[in-house]
Amino acid sequence: MATFFPNRYSTLQALLYFLLTISFLTSSISSLNITQLLTSYPDLSDFNSLLTTTSVADDLKQRSSLTLLAVPNSYLRNSDLTHHPSSPYSSIADVIRYHVLLQYLSWSDLRQIPASGKLITTLYQTTGRAPSNFGSINITFSPSDDVVLVQPPVSYSSSNATILSLVKTLPYNVSIFTVNSLVIPYGFDLMASETRPPLGLNITKALIDDHNFNVAASMLTASGVVEEFEADEGGAGITLFVPTDDAFADISTTEKLQSLPADKKEVVLKFHVLHSYYPLGSLQSIVNPVQPTLATEDMGAGSFTLNISRVNGSVAIDTGIVQASVTQTVFDQKPVAIFGISRVLLPREIFGANPIMNTKPLVEAPAPEISLSPENSPGQPSHLSSPPGFRGDMNSSVAVRGWESFIVSGLYQELLILPSHLFVILLSTAPFQPQ
Repeated sequence: MATFFPNRYSTLQALLYFLLTISFLTSSISSLNITQLLTSYPDLSDFNSLLTTTSVADDLKQRSSLTLLAVPNSYLRNSDLTHHPSSPYSSIADVIRYHVLLQYLSWSDLRQIPASGKLITTLYQTTGRAPSNFGSINITFSPSDDVVLVQPPVSYSSSNATILSLVKTLPYNVSIFTVNSLVIPYGFDLMASETRPPLGLNITKALIDDHNFNVAASMLTASGVVEEFEADEGGAGITLFVPTDDAFADISTTEKLQSLPADKKEVVLKFHVLHSYYPLGSLQSIVNPVQPTLATEDMGAGSFTLNISRVNGSVAIDTGIVQASVTQTVFDQKPVAIFGISRVLLPREIFGANPIMNTKPLVEAPAPEISLSPENSPGQPSHLSSPPGFRGDMNSSVAVRGWESFIVSGLYQELLILPSHLFVILLSTAPFQPQ
């Protein structure tokens, strides 16, 4: 007998239970802790410790669909990291990032790789420090001896490893394999890095060399604040969000910025800088989304803050007036991270009385496309406005369907943050009964 729903309430109820089920099934993945998984394997304790001390584990908290190549203690203690224990923190971290493949691979996937090999992107590639595609890893499979080999994407590299065994798998999300050697990215020299001078990054030069930040570089140089930024490279470090040249192509934004007095321009530039080092993975899993900026330090606590969150897989930065997204990593080496962003960050404290409208579509990255317009935004990025066309006296069927969609959307956003045990309670106390 066919099951049908005689009214809109039943349809809405069915959708609600569908969303409950999906959220329940995905909740365990969103809270995945790689280091916790590895604690059950004492022979991987050294590698697990490196994941934690280098903060690479933090980069993985909000990721899924990845493969980890873990090195057992017996192999790791004979590796280059042991021979050169004084290697800088950032170098060790990048070597560990090279062992995180940004694709889920099962044993059957590995055995289907052609003899010519398959190139897989690693977490190291996302830092922007790997030249060309040297942040990727090449995997080959030899059917004759059933051996899976991993190595840098150049045939003349001396660094390689063989996959030994499967340790743990959460299908289609995470797999952990052991390998018999640490794999060093091509051109990466741990010995040379021991004598590398302390970081003294020329921020303006780094932006100009990228060829996509000429306007921002000119503004930083003219204002003189770049010297202050470079002086802050020590200590907790800094994170800069730099608008691309395309972001300045918005005429309304450019005209408003140019009309500001010099001291206000300086505040806007400082509004783009966090007084702490955040690699991309840390931004994606940031605990406190409201972050003070260098402008906050000058203008007072609670002012000139940024709301940072993860939207559709991208890092979104909301000022209350505009929402930008991180489009690329320009530079990432502790204690300095520089990210390209899709829009100029306009503080409410300066532009709130006359918010600037977005005059061009956001094609650089998907995240900004869901931002609220200034008219509909109540000031806090976490709030949702009423759906267009909604009125208290709506009575048309089209309006009712629009309101239902809005309710379902809101419920879905709320359900995603509920602990998994609450889903069980909801499912057990309100059973769905088709009419």
